[in-house]
Amino acid sequence: MTIASLNLEALVSFYGALLGQEAQVYQRDRYAEFRFPGLRLAIFRPRPDQVARFAGASSGAMSLCLEVASLEAAIAHLTRLGCPPPGAILTASHGREVYAFDPDGNRLILHQNVEKPA
Repeated sequence: MTIASLNLEALVSFYGALLGQEAQVYQRDRYAEFRFPGLRLAIFRPRPDQVARFAGASSGAMSLCLEVASLEAAIAHLTRLGCPPPGAILTASHGREVYAFDPDGNRLILHQNVEKPA
């Protein structure tokens, strides 16, 4: 997954704190990459001749969904990072979730799986 941002340093800092790790690849003011098994989250600053292509971009239908062990702890962590979820916890058939946004307005879904009794 790749996120384009003119606020690269702010997003690298936010995702580093949110994910609890430093970027494994980091080129100041150009590119950062966080790596997990089966996923890479890359953040890049568009070149000046490409800025218009990404201007006004918002999360649209795309969401970064992160499964967490404790939804309440994740909400508290996002709040400390200055990005508190704007709404309440929702209950879905697959568990509990809350929507939030990163500093650029990209949608995050924090999901906690709730095991159902057999």
